Amino acid sequence: MAGRAAVPEVIWARPERTGRGPKPAFTRADIAAAAVRLADDGGLDAVSMRHVAAELGCGTMSLYNYVPRKEDLYELMVDAVSGEHELFEPTGDWRADMLRNARQTKALMHRHAWMVRLMSGVYGFSPNALRYLEHCLACLDPLDAPYGTKIELVAMLNGCVTTYVSNELSTAERVRSLPWSQEQENAVRIAYLGSQVASGAYPRLAASFTEDAGPIDLDAVFERMLGRVLDGFEPRT
Repeated sequence: MAGRAAVPEVIWARPERTGRGPKPAFTRADIAAAAVRLADDGGLDAVSMRHVAAELGCGTMSLYNYVPRKEDLYELMVDAVSGEHELFEPTGDWRADMLRNARQTKALMHRHAWMVRLMSGVYGFSPNALRYLEHCLACLDPLDAPYGTKIELVAMLNGCVTTYVSNELSTAERVRSLPWSQEQENAVRIAYLGSQVASGAYPRLAASFTEDAGPIDLDAVFERMLGRVLDGFEPRT
């Protein structure tokens, strides 16, 4: 007999546990915490229904009574981590407040490196994610712009932070996989780049290297990126 056709649903609209029986042994918070621990230790690929069930000390099929799909498990994880944002009292300076939010998000993604793989609008409407969005909109109250523009600002800022952290994490992962030191790798690449610039084929690039810019401050680059995004939302006079 054919199974019932799948229909879209939102886990937050479901009761904590389906079916009859004794009082549930676990809450969604318990399940999310177990999954987050596994992901923090072994990456997102370490998270499976079987592994989460083992972490909780229950059978895999029992876990499906709480979390029907793996996608729902991911949503629980994203919501749990979203709850780590500090929802501070807005200061009235929307730029400063949004910069503070963006720095928090960057730190959060470094604590939970797997998060960059799950940052999606699909998981953007969980309870903690909605509270964070409401907080951001409260921070943006002083900005004279429609709510649609403000939500676009939040999404764009989060997207930039996610991309930036993703690049940081992938670079760090590559460095860890090298059979030699980072200094050796840099020396070889800098030597090659220098030979190419000296060839005369890249005059603009060569000119950029003659500027006395000093060593690159990645934290300052991050701050400039955020500032330039926010500049685009400043009211025009």
